[in-house]
Amino acid sequence: MMDIQRKTATVEAIHIATVKRGPMEAFSTVTAIAGIGLEWDRYAADTGTYSKWPGDHALSLIEGEAIDFLRETYGVCLAPGESRRNITTRGIKLNKLVGKRFYVGSALCEGAELAHPCAHLEWMTKRPGLVKQMIGRGGLRARILEGGIINVGDAVFPEPDGQLDLFGE
Repeated sequence: MMDIQRKTATVEAIHIATVKRGPMEAFSTVTAIAGIGLEWDRYAADTGTYSKWPGDHALSLIEGEAIDFLRETYGVCLAPGESRRNITTRGIKLNKLVGKRFYVGSALCEGAELAHPCAHLEWMTKRPGLVKQMIGRGGLRARILEGGIINVGDAVFPEPDGQLDLFGE
């Protein structure tokens, strides 16, 4: 496991909103609760905008590289919390984690589905065209299988099963 951890990605930022459509607040540490979500987050309380929709809303992640792409390609300066995703990562291909088990800090998660950008994100950020600009880069929704603590700077890595192609460009 040590070899894999040396090649891991990291948690770059953590954000939660305590209420539906509320501001995303930055945290340096958060508790992930198995089968529920992040402590204090609107989806853990079952009060998020999409809580009643089918799908997994326990945890959402976005690549810091996707945020960089928006800035570099379209001149869109989107702060990590503005993406409405809980965890911003650096150095791992989140799209490849659908159906895979992985760790974020000490929490064991499973990629459930891609988090496609939607009109709600454009409305919340007041950035028309954002959905089109983020296609394929909206992030990942995940289940929390085993709870744990997640800190900014923690490792993000797949279970040790040879999935090393998830890192890098």
